[in-house]
Amino acid sequence: MSDRTSTKGLPEEEVDVLVAEDEQYPFSLVVWNDEVNTFDWVISSLMEVCGHTHEQAEQCAMIIHFNGKYAVKQGEYIKLRPLCEALQERGLSVTIEEMAGS
Repeated sequence: MSDRTSTKGLPEEEVDVLVAEDEQYPFSLVVWNDEVNTFDWVISSLMEVCGHTHEQAEQCAMIIHFNGKYAVKQGEYIKLRPLCEALQERGLSVTIEEMAGS
């Protein structure tokens, strides 16, 4: 015989056991468009600092150029900060922003 109490007829309580994605990655590394850095420099910087493939970095550079900015990476602040500093040392305009809803 089970020691469990019967809950028949009672509404079930929902419990979230997985961590929501926005809680895991509440920050974005945002690269801003400028009139100083070339496409090639931005692409190589994203590949070397952020670990992007050439295709990913190229797409990011195009989005940055046409939209004025782009979140090139998401993650925890403590992990994004060294990437931000490395990109800034290369002369890129970069910020870390809290993602909406987090």
